[in-house]
Amino acid sequence: MSGTLYLCATPIGNLEDMTYRAVRILQEADLIAAEDTRNSIKLLSHFDIHTPMISYHEHNKWEKGQEIVEKLLGGTNVALITDAGMPGISDPGEVLCRLAHDAGICVTVIPGACAAVSALAVSGQPTDRFVFEGFLPKSGKERKEKLELLAAEERTVILYEAPHRIRKTMTELKEYFGEERELSICRELTKTHEEVRRTTFGEAASYYEETEPRGEFVLVIKGRPAGEAAREQQEKWEALSVEEHVALYTDRGIDRREAMRLAARDRGVSKRDIYNALIR
Repeated sequence: MSGTLYLCATPIGNLEDMTYRAVRILQEADLIAAEDTRNSIKLLSHFDIHTPMISYHEHNKWEKGQEIVEKLLGGTNVALITDAGMPGISDPGEVLCRLAHDAGICVTVIPGACAAVSALAVSGQPTDRFVFEGFLPKSGKERKEKLELLAAEERTVILYEAPHRIRKTMTELKEYFGEERELSICRELTKTHEEVRRTTFGEAASYYEETEPRGEFVLVIKGRPAGEAAREQQEKWEALSVEEHVALYTDRGIDRREAMRLAARDRGVSKRDIYNALIR
């Protein structure tokens, strides 16, 4: 009979946030897979946990993941922990969880702290609809495309960022989201110097030009006002002549008849209106 993979949340700062169940599971498991054993040993020592531990991280997630799955299939119960928070959330544990499911292994969760949800709850931003993006792509076309998509997002956006990159990221976010877009900067959550700063991108960019960023950051960004993107798009279409609008599609190799239909859809008019305008 195969073992069970436990996704075990650990504190994101304050050790008092460790649950009784998490301590018990870590004590009873046959093996603990930890993102950084040097970091996790401090947590285990604090709670008098002596379970054997192996390293499982971003750089060995596929090879080591297969090894852990073999152990699970052999009946070993494995508890997966990350440096802080919930394994699998913006974390290599995602891979191990998928491998375990693919192998037919029982996977269960031991709930606890999660920086993204904690920041959202304390941010003062809308919480009914949100999207979690984790860390942005580091550079290049992928980062630019992601920023463009997120700037148009109407749901609250949650991002992670490291202190050494926060200045550059804040400057870019101001450019894409606009100086007046509201956000909450959540820093060092549950720790001694916890800070929640509700501000705008313009103010935040200026603040971090003069203030040295410290600690891990969660950015909770208010979504774009509903309908604003659609209104801007409509204004863009209306700024084009009908001929220019149809040409946008025919230049891509689309049949003229279909191009007229698409232009009519964009402008909220009938295809006959487009035809008549072209004749005129």
